[in-house]
Amino acid sequence: PVFKKLTGQGLAIQYKAGAGGAAGWSQLNSMAGDGYTVMGTNLPHIVLQPLEKDVGYKTDDITTVFWFHYTPDALLVPADSPIKNLKDFVDAAKKAPGATTLSGSGTNSANHLAQRQFDKMAGIKTTYVPFGGTGPSNTALLGKQVSGSWGYTTVQMQLGAQVRCLAVAMEQRHPKLPDCPTFKEQGYNLVGGAYRGVAVPKSTPADVQAKLADALAKVNADPEFIRKMEEGGFAMLNVGPAQMGAFMTEVKGRYEALAKEMGIVKK
Repeated sequence: PVFKKLTGQGLAIQYKAGAGGAAGWSQLNSMAGDGYTVMGTNLPHIVLQPLEKDVGYKTDDITTVFWFHYTPDALLVPADSPIKNLKDFVDAAKKAPGATTLSGSGTNSANHLAQRQFDKMAGIKTTYVPFGGTGPSNTALLGKQVSGSWGYTTVQMQLGAQVRCLAVAMEQRHPKLPDCPTFKEQGYNLVGGAYRGVAVPKSTPADVQAKLADALAKVNADPEFIRKMEEGGFAMLNVGPAQMGAFMTEVKGRYEALAKEMGIVKK
């Protein structure tokens, strides 16, 4: 509705299921570069998938014109956990390396990357327990099958008082979660999560890409759209053509280094 209100154009959404998005991304460049064909894109997916195996595309094949928001990683524990804050968490993990278990959605996912990054930053060893989605991961957390969970701000919004948020991977606190501190303010430079953007076929002319990016930037600046996104736990992001090169260089370098450490790069 917001897109149509601001651009006068409707959106016809066609879902392309399969291979965690790879089925669609591998076909993107065979589609018409007419400015009317766009596709949702995600990080870390489009960096990690081609590193793991042949998925029919390379990261540089994906022409993203705008990144509009992300779901920040969040470290959560049950509300009645003896772990009251991030310092307690780190202290407990140091006392018993490997004994702290943390659920998360998927292997080699944003949650898994966050676990590996924070373990390294804090000098601790925790055990990541992957589940087939956020729902099962949350069930394990609430059922106390695990010590805590690498979830997202969206999970904290959904579960509310049932969980305690130890930290969020944002530059500043989420406006709807003012009581949840960032990792940065607690001494750890961890910012990230699952990023979402819009990509086009490579054949799309540069001026058309710029017009699309401008339209998406207007949507992203709409107060009603921002309100809905933030109430859902999302964090707004505005990465257009001017920032795209530097942004992708940074995230690619970071994810590729982590992928090598995790041993997921295909031979």
